[in-house]
This record gives sequence, C-alpha cells and structure tokens, in this order.
Amino acid sequence: MYRLPRFIVLAKWVPSTLAHSSFLLFLLTAPLQAAESPIQNVPPSQDYPIQTTPMSGGDGSVEQFDHNAYSLPLGNMSMTKRLDFSVGNSFFRNPWVAAPASTEARDGLGPLLNTNSCQGCHLKDGRGHPPTGDENPIALFLRLSLPASQADPETLEQRGALPVPNYGLQLQTAAISGAKPEAKLVIEYRPREVSFADGTSVTLQEPIYSIAEPAYGELPESLQTSPRLAPPMIGLGLLEAIPEADLIAAADPDDADNDGISGRYNQVWDVRSGATVMGRFGWKAGEPSIEQQGLHAFAGDMGLTSSLVPQTDCMESQGCDEFPNGGTPEVSDDVADFVTFYASSLAVPMRRDMDEPAVKQGAERFNALGCASCHTPRQRTAADTARPALANQEIWPYSDLLLHDLGDALADHRSEFQADGREWRTPPLWGIGLAQTVNPRAGFLHDGRARTLEEAILWHGGEAESATQGYRALPADQRAELIRFLESL
Repeated sequence: MYRLPRFIVLAKWVPSTLAHSSFLLFLLTAPLQAAESPIQNVPPSQDYPIQTTPMSGGDGSVEQFDHNAYSLPLGNMSMTKRLDFSVGNSFFRNPWVAAPASTEARDGLGPLLNTNSCQGCHLKDGRGHPPTGDENPIALFLRLSLPASQADPETLEQRGALPVPNYGLQLQTAAISGAKPEAKLVIEYRPREVSFADGTSVTLQEPIYSIAEPAYGELPESLQTSPRLAPPMIGLGLLEAIPEADLIAAADPDDADNDGISGRYNQVWDVRSGATVMGRFGWKAGEPSIEQQGLHAFAGDMGLTSSLVPQTDCMESQGCDEFPNGGTPEVSDDVADFVTFYASSLAVPMRRDMDEPAVKQGAERFNALGCASCHTPRQRTAADTARPALANQEIWPYSDLLLHDLGDALADHRSEFQADGREWRTPPLWGIGLAQTVNPRAGFLHDGRARTLEEAILWHGGEAESATQGYRALPADQRAELIRFLESL
C-alpha cells in the first residue's frame, strides 16, 4: 500500500464542499488547539451588507426546499429554453456505457473512470460524500501530480500541474470490463478534539489517505495528491456572469489594507481561446468556464473525449487505445452544449427563516467575525451577458471567488496553476443549509471530512484563523445563532 506522506495527509484535512473558502472557510480553518483565553472579535475593516431578500439567486431563485431543491431550472428562464434544460439534464443524469453499444449517443465510457454519470458524483445536483466502509469512492477522488519544480513552463501554463507517469493527473479507481482500475483509494479517520472557551468540545475526524494496489507501476516518492469532493451545481451561470473587473477589484494579494485577508485570483489556461485568463470554478479556481470544467470532468471522471478536450487522463502506457471508443469525439458538440447549458441554468433556492431572531443575530455575527471578508455576501451580474435570465441580477452567493490561504490544517501542498498548496477558492455558501436535505450523507469542505457546518468552521485556519478563534470564543447560544444563519442560506 502506498501511504501518502505525512505532510500530504496533514494537508488533506480540508474542505470538501464548503471548503476552499475564505471566511466560512475561515470559520473552518482555525488552529485546532483550544483558545487559551477569549478572543475579542475585531470588527471587519469594511461594512458588509446583510441580506434582506430571500432571492439569493436573483430573479431566477426558486421556492423549493426538499430533496429536489438543487435541481430546478432558473425561475426566470423562458419556456423555450426549458426544453434545452431538460435535454441537458438527461445527459447529465443518465449513465454512459462502454462502446460499442446501441446507445450511440452515450457510449465510449472509460476504459478508466471514477463514475459513469455526472449525477453519480453530483447527487441530485448537490455535493458528494466520501465513502464509508468498503465502498468504492465515487464522488471523491484524488488529484495527482509531481512537484511543479520538475515541470517545463509550457506544461504548467497549459495543464496547471505535472502529470504522474502511468497515472496522469487523477486517480481513476474504476474501469470498464477488461481494464484495470489504477488503484484503490483508502481512507482512514482518527479523532481530533477541539475545545471551546466555555469548556465544551467537538471531536473532528481527521482523514488519512493512502493508495493501495497500484496497477500501472510504482508510485513516485515525490507524488503529490489532493482529495476533491463533488461540489453543488447551483448558481454556476450566475457566478460566470459576475464581471471579471469586479473580482479583480476585490483582490488584495499583498494585503494592502492590512486586514489580514489577501485574496487573489488564479490565472489558468482557457482551451477555447488558447490564452491564460482568470479562473473562477473548481476548488482552486483552476477552470475559467462552466464549459471547460464540465468537459474536463467528462474526460477525467468518465474517460470521454470532446472537441474541446480530445484527450482523457489515460496515459499512453496504460493502453486505453486498445479498447473501442464511442466515436471522435465521444461527447458530441451538441451534447456538450446541452450539458453546459444545463449546468449553467440550475437555480438557487430562496432563503428561509430570515425573520427568525436567531438567524438575524447569526447574520450579524457572521459579518462581525470577519467571515464576510472572503464569503462576500453580495455580487451583481453583468448587464450585457448573453443570456437575459442571468443579466443584471443582484445575487447573494457569499463568495469572492478568490484564492485564500487557509493554513496548514487544510493545505494539500499541491499547486494548481497559480494557486499554491495552502490556497483554496472561497466556495459559495448559498443553499448550503439544504445540502443534507438534498443528500443526507453530504460532507463539507473539499474532501467531505466535516460532517456538520460547525466541524467545517473548526477546520479553517490561515487567513481565517481569527474568525475561527472568534467562533470558538463565543458562548454556545451565539455559536448556535451563527449556525442557524448558515442553515437559512
């Protein structure tokens, strides 16, 4: 069994779905030792708005709060576009199969893969969950790479990381008949206690990752890994419509205002334009667009080619070309367009219980602790975006979409384009209160280690350390109010 180096394991105590953020991430990454004395909450350097409308996703918000809360189209989308949404949903939800098959529109799966459908990871369009017991991981996988210092500049510019010989950039733990999965991902947990200033405590679960039974050769000693859990799909089109200038203006890479928050944007390769642009999707903001993120997932998670991503993560030495394919490309341009449209059209649920006193108090405390410094409450989409349903919308995603240092506890020590091993993109918090309604087993942070919102907060460190320390210093009733606020989102 290949046991991941200890420093990598440490790095993996991080975010799963609520992860690489900023201040909920902040709320989630503080030191794990108990505060020795109550810490005074320092007011943030600027005032952040308190949400007063339930329409978190603008005019397209939907009033759906059950297990289908994440699966509805934008409420302000025209009826003619809803047919395109339904077609995209069918390709997102239904399984793909190995070639040759009578199902020609959905064949070509593998031969190496993690799952056979988009829905397999994004259960009901929500966040995934880590495996338990002997389950094969589906919604959780490992990114792989070698140290960036060993790579040539062009590889780093266009791929963001250096692939591992015989294994590529992602560990595929499943395969079609006749092919061998790359390896088994083994996860063990050990308890870790965190104390509050009032003397109570919470026991976190620290994941220990290892790779067993590698099938394509010995894994290198310098192997770098990063666990990734499938995030929720809601509101992606709205996030893509936020003007780039607004995100750049919010960045403060050198902490010029001395508030302890140093958000910066990732710079990644855009395949369609053949240029380096701003990244805004993925746990480390490693993708520039919904289209590219989705088609990279087709290639990496399911072994399916497309015009935009004509190569899967299978290395030449693994012999994938010996298996039948599903055409060139396997995901047609039409199917790719339908799935991209679907992924950009999932609505954000409305907020609930906003008039409840505890929720109001929790919202104030969220801002006062500094969580809003990264989990920026309000954004506005561009007025000139191509899709009217996404244009000029006031939205409440609670994210700046920037990279933040979240400390050693959440670090993976693996770079991705300009993001270093301690940085994660601030994940949006809208709809997070319904995450375990949609998927009762959903985990929080980038690897699902946090079973509750409070556990997610307690994993935060780095730029979020003062917020996490402040949370641990609060009395129980005030901590409960903050959680109630998050549950209302």
